[in-house]
Amino acid sequence: MSQSAKRTFFILLGIALFFVFYLAPQFGPAIDPSGKAFELSQQGKAAIGLFLLAGIWWVFEVIPIGVTAIAIGVIQALFLIRPAKDAFKDFMDPTVLFILGSLMIGLVFTKSGITKRMAYKMLDVVGEDTRKILLGVFVITALLTHIMAHTAVAATMFPIMITILALYGESPDGRPTKFGKALFIGMAYTAGAGSICTLLGGARNPAAVGFYKEFTGIDVSFLEFSLHMAPFGWITVFLIWALLLFVYKPEKDRIVGLREKAQAEYAKMGPISKQEIFVGMVVFCALAMLILQATIPALKSMDRAVPLLLATILFFLTKVLTVEDLEKRIPWNIVLLFSGAMSIGFCLWQTGAAEWLAVKWLGLLVNAHWLVFVVGICFLVLILTNFIMNVAAIAITMPIALVIAGYMGVNPELILYGATAMAGMPMLLLIGAAPNAMAYESKQFTTGEFFKSGIPASAMVLCLLVLMIFTYWPLVGMSALVQ
Repeated sequence: MSQSAKRTFFILLGIALFFVFYLAPQFGPAIDPSGKAFELSQQGKAAIGLFLLAGIWWVFEVIPIGVTAIAIGVIQALFLIRPAKDAFKDFMDPTVLFILGSLMIGLVFTKSGITKRMAYKMLDVVGEDTRKILLGVFVITALLTHIMAHTAVAATMFPIMITILALYGESPDGRPTKFGKALFIGMAYTAGAGSICTLLGGARNPAAVGFYKEFTGIDVSFLEFSLHMAPFGWITVFLIWALLLFVYKPEKDRIVGLREKAQAEYAKMGPISKQEIFVGMVVFCALAMLILQATIPALKSMDRAVPLLLATILFFLTKVLTVEDLEKRIPWNIVLLFSGAMSIGFCLWQTGAAEWLAVKWLGLLVNAHWLVFVVGICFLVLILTNFIMNVAAIAITMPIALVIAGYMGVNPELILYGATAMAGMPMLLLIGAAPNAMAYESKQFTTGEFFKSGIPASAMVLCLLVLMIFTYWPLVGMSALVQ
């Protein structure tokens, strides 16, 4: 089957599934364990069909993912699933604006040269030991994802890593080296692990928090999110380093001349510029506002998008950023994807479809242990995020999982943090995240090698999740079950 024929097939499959649900006779009610019945309305049926259509179009990218997001809003209005005002209001949800702000912060860090300066300084510090170089690259990648989208971090690190690889040299037979495999696969993995540590690391994080607030009425602060997630992310970074050293032990112990090369490149950049200082101060102030929200009552009512958007305005006022940056360097296709994911998630919830599906699913899990339920949800997210955009994986699972958690007495925070952590770990397939695809461009590993490395890595993060549930999270006040 040609590429064009496949595209046509999946376009029609998505449309067909939508109409199957839209035109289907009324489904029977879902009955919860207490005997309460939940009817599925016509709008709810259509919402499930729309969800399937969007999922297929997103997975197979039959049209740009941002255009699929627009279709989500249009179909809701066209088929009277929700009023246009509600369907499109979610496109400018504060969570989406927060995501836009984080992309702008990542852009200005790269444009000002701060990221390169940090990377060269790191190489100067870690020296020429290949194990320490791998660890240094992974640590700086993870650190940058705390304040930048992991896609921007991967784009920043890629040319620096190519330089490191060139200094390492080729294998005698001209094939990719084990060091090269560990370097680039590890960058992709640790970009994901580091990105779960703060709300700025990836769009899935604020999206998940947005769904959590919509369903529970409870907001999660920047500091609270990091308190729960940063240890998970950083333990994962070091476990990935250890795993890849075992799987792809470098052929050489040292890279002679790397420190001198890093020092020379750093020297070419000259002293820290006024622009770098200004950017650093503005971003520091924005992050400080986000962190202080948890302790200063006057800031608690402020939406988390405000500090980042304020910083963005300052960068344009001072001409650090220009209209060309806004038009050419911001991935609007991705921003629209996040908008559409929020819209379909709220659509499933507000039409009652999520609750109906949740109660139906609950019938299969009613006798399961709560840990089996939580791990099952997180495993589902872990698999989904390898096939579809992680924001879409969150939009698919969070509405249903949060409803089921309420019935089973599971703390909804456990679903929030567990699912969000797994959504940042697409370690099996290249399509799971942009850093995976960028790493593949190095031509240092095959898709099969990436997949094989991802199997133990994925199992490792699931085991770490269980460990966090019983050790660290209770220490910071998050019980597994509702008291």
